[in-house]
Amino acid sequence: MPRPHRRLASTCIGTVTAGLLATGAALAAPEKEQPKGSDIAMGAFLDSGPPGVDRIPRLSRWLGGKEIRVGHTYLPGDRWARIEGPDFLEPWARWRRAKENRLFVLNVPMQERNEDHVPDRQVAQLIRAGAEGEFDHHFQRLAEKLVELNLPDTVIVLGWEMNGATYTHRCAPDPEGWKEYWRRIVNTMRSVPGQDFKFDFAPNRGSDAIGWTRCYPGDDVVDVIGMDSYDQAPGRTFDEMVSQPYGLQQHVDFAKAHGKAISYPEWGLFRHGDNPEYVQRMLKWIAQHRPLYHTITDYCPHGVWQCKQNPRSAKAFRAALAPERPGPVIPTPVVPTPVIPTPVVPTPVVPTPVVPTPVVPTPQIPAPEVPVPSPAVPSPDVPVVPVVPSTSPGHLPDPVPEPVPSPAVPSPEVPATDPVPVTPEPVEPSPQVPAPESPSPEPVPEPVPSPAVPSPQTPASPSPDPLPVPVPSPLVPGPVVPEPEPVEPPANSTEWCVPINFGEWLSKLVGKQSVCVKINWGKDSGFWPW
Repeated sequence: MPRPHRRLASTCIGTVTAGLLATGAALAAPEKEQPKGSDIAMGAFLDSGPPGVDRIPRLSRWLGGKEIRVGHTYLPGDRWARIEGPDFLEPWARWRRAKENRLFVLNVPMQERNEDHVPDRQVAQLIRAGAEGEFDHHFQRLAEKLVELNLPDTVIVLGWEMNGATYTHRCAPDPEGWKEYWRRIVNTMRSVPGQDFKFDFAPNRGSDAIGWTRCYPGDDVVDVIGMDSYDQAPGRTFDEMVSQPYGLQQHVDFAKAHGKAISYPEWGLFRHGDNPEYVQRMLKWIAQHRPLYHTITDYCPHGVWQCKQNPRSAKAFRAALAPERPGPVIPTPVVPTPVIPTPVVPTPVVPTPVVPTPVVPTPQIPAPEVPVPSPAVPSPDVPVVPVVPSTSPGHLPDPVPEPVPSPAVPSPEVPATDPVPVTPEPVEPSPQVPAPESPSPEPVPEPVPSPAVPSPQTPASPSPDPLPVPVPSPLVPGPVVPEPEPVEPPANSTEWCVPINFGEWLSKLVGKQSVCVKINWGKDSGFWPW
């Protein structure tokens, strides 16, 4: 048993070790989880040309290292030559190829002179011309340019805010013709080898000049359903922006019904000035519905970084998107609690008596053997034939050899009213010679038979032919007939009967049998020797 002072030293060492481990665990505390929605692809429109690319890292640093995954720019809508062959996309292509998880979003107008306030009648004529294929070659050259720049997976926001009244590529003057024109552009650009474009249908929030659902060209030519939503009417509060006709909720529901992803290519402040509540509510809505991407329009009056007139909204924007960094961890000093050793009282060890377990032998139960009885064929008892004395007086008869009986074969029992005992066929006796008559009868003493008396030599009598051996027939059980009891002959009778034992089995078939011989021992019989 260890000594008490050694136990106290071991306890103190263990306490100090545990304190050091706890301090190390506090220093290595994991960072807090990223805010919800921080993994959604996010970007901002900072400029159309190379300055827009250069400002992306600066925006990322302003947001505390937030990764900017979306680069967003616009093609000029003044002339077809600048739409089909832009000369400022090379910097955007290099930025896109730098990381695999980045998205390049490009707004493409459907008409030249896109912001020249062209009247509806002329817009309708341009729509019909486009639907007939007059402008297909411009979009084919643009598609080839994007593939050549290694931008085949560009997200193309084609004819954005078509439900409004601002752009020449608006839908209201001829909705059906406009949808056909959209389909021709998409099919033309998809026909270029190597392309993998995604086409984003992005109306304004609200009804504006026309309900945007009337301009939807079909699921086969749309990959993403976006929405531009600024802090302006229709809707005074964010809740009204959600619930109004053609608002944020209807946009989400419509995209879900058509199996499309959603996006917010443009959003930001506008009519209501510096409105941090709108910024917070919009970012929460985005985090809840998880679009493919979203980009804030970051120039005045919409922006929060480059536009310095919205400081409260800028603070709300940074708080929602900047990744939280843990502050310096100050380790809490661990004060070891003195451990007072408890005196150890040895417990006496009482040996437990070992009680042997009695071994109970398992009784061996022999398997019962079922004997198979073999039918025993009894041998018939043949009675000894009594010796017949010779007819010649004074001459002892020769011994008669014992006949060998043939085995008796039982016959099936035949029911009879008076059973007659069956006797074997007696041996044919010799002819009896009458004895001379005596003048007076005298009492005759009982003869005592001698065991061996030679029989007289008499001429051989013909012996009967041997009986044929019967072939046993199959036993047919018949009615059981009670066996007659044999009648005992009276004492000193001249008829001797010897019972024949055929065995138990054969006796049941033929009954009890006996052989009887009747001999006359009188003086007149010729056998009386005196």
